[in-house]
Amino acid sequence: MARTSSLRTGKGIRLTDLINIGVLTKCVPLERVRQVLKETGRESQRQRDLPAHVMIYHVIALGLHRDVCAEEVLRLLVEGLRRLLRLRVKVETAGRSGISQARTRLGVEPLKRLYEETVQPVATARTQGAFYRKWLMVAVDGTTLEVPDSEANREAFGMPHAGKGQSAYPRVRITGLVETGTHVFFGAEIAPYGTGEVTMAREVLKHLKPGMLCLADRYFYGFELWQQARSTGAELVWRVRAKIRLPCEKVLKDGSYLSRIYPPRRKGAARGEGMVVRVIEYCVTHDGKQEAYRLITTILDPDAAPALELAQLYLERWEFETALDEWKTHLRGARTVLRSQTPELIRQECYGLLLAHFALRGVMHEAALRGGRDPDRLSFTHTVHVVRRSLPRFAALSPRGSGDSSTSSCSTRSWKRFCRRAASGRSSAESSANRASTRSVGAKRSAGTSSRRRSS
Repeated sequence: MARTSSLRTGKGIRLTDLINIGVLTKCVPLERVRQVLKETGRESQRQRDLPAHVMIYHVIALGLHRDVCAEEVLRLLVEGLRRLLRLRVKVETAGRSGISQARTRLGVEPLKRLYEETVQPVATARTQGAFYRKWLMVAVDGTTLEVPDSEANREAFGMPHAGKGQSAYPRVRITGLVETGTHVFFGAEIAPYGTGEVTMAREVLKHLKPGMLCLADRYFYGFELWQQARSTGAELVWRVRAKIRLPCEKVLKDGSYLSRIYPPRRKGAARGEGMVVRVIEYCVTHDGKQEAYRLITTILDPDAAPALELAQLYLERWEFETALDEWKTHLRGARTVLRSQTPELIRQECYGLLLAHFALRGVMHEAALRGGRDPDRLSFTHTVHVVRRSLPRFAALSPRGSGDSSTSSCSTRSWKRFCRRAASGRSSAESSANRASTRSVGAKRSAGTSSRRRSS
């Protein structure tokens, strides 16, 4: 029985040098992984069964295979390589304690650095549904994840209060930005449960750039946070609470009006000039009940963004919830806690989940571009299934793209074939609509056939 570190291919390449996450390595390239490990001082100093770059890919793969243990995920990667390389020896992988020690040596900093530098908006001018006029749409919000109950986790993250005492598990809070057209979750911050989303948003909003249009719900508004977000050069469309006074200064032709917002007034201090904003008020009726909405925006020209269009555009904020459903429910698993046991490894696992989601969404985006479709119309669960099935077969393709021309052309053909498979999956809404359309067409054909039979 051979260890993974001792096995070499015919060209002298160690087996561990080839371990990666298959097609997803295209979005998380090995060259960048090695560079991050060098910058953070976490690269392996000696040959190990589980080198640092292997552990980074293993942590990401853990997010793809939540239903199996860590040893089985590693075995899946190694056994896939063994079959593809036609190795006649049985490969012995590290056990649970070895994997835990390797993850502890790796720490959270390389995954965090890799996430911050790699995960960015991916939409282009060809991406359907990602832009409103000339602006790239993003939304800011947050969520929480349950972690294993231990003294260290309770102290590090805290526990939410329930109706009768405390909840069963500690929780970690994650706040970030989502590119609404592609569901890429970028600029995320991880903090204890007691840290509010508005507090975390001060770091998150630094990732806004000119050319973006940021959507936010009513609990994020505050003069200082609005001013900080506006200073990035991005345009804002935020909902505000009803108790905030916004006196009308000028009514515009589309029904919106100009007003001013002011910083909190200190006793004895002058109020100042404030900042001009445009206010859009409307009502939404749902189940016979009306709910008033009030939006403020930095786009003061009604011709550049009419009030009706911005009211409809605000619905795109819910794409954040869809993105959360993807990596909280379909990757992490519904109503499950994270698998890591220590605070540092929990943060590491969170970044691994986010990187796995980004890699999947990157694949889906490229598949959508190749197929000329909206990324929202592709099924996320279908893509997850395709990646899981393809992982052992793609693991032996060198992520560096090195090797002979036949290997390179094989990798290119495999990648194109994979994109076609991902593009073939429709979202549940589109599939339901297509099934309904098919039933309708079938009913019409059946009715037409019956009519012709009666007439004959």
